[in-house]
Amino acid sequence: MTKAEIVAQIAEKTGLEKASTQVVVEAFMDIVKKSVAEGEPVYLRGFGSFIRKTRAEKVGRNIKVNQSIIIPAHNIPAFKPSKTFANEVK
Repeated sequence: MTKAEIVAQIAEKTGLEKASTQVVVEAFMDIVKKSVAEGEPVYLRGFGSFIRKTRAEKVGRNIKVNQSIIIPAHNIPAFKPSKTFANEVK
């Protein structure tokens, strides 16, 4: 499902115009991205949590030159579904 399809379905369910619905969806996504980037988790009860996880430093391998390289620690975004959401998918 694409963002355009999500916007169309929300507009249909709420009766709002697609243009205003798209503004709301994009604002929501921006807020989630900024919050998670700053290290603040976003909890949506009954849906799930958007969190920032830290990957530890590790040793990787460049197979072209057969050399070990160190991959520094870094942060990645993650989503953890709520129990209700996970049970619905099952």
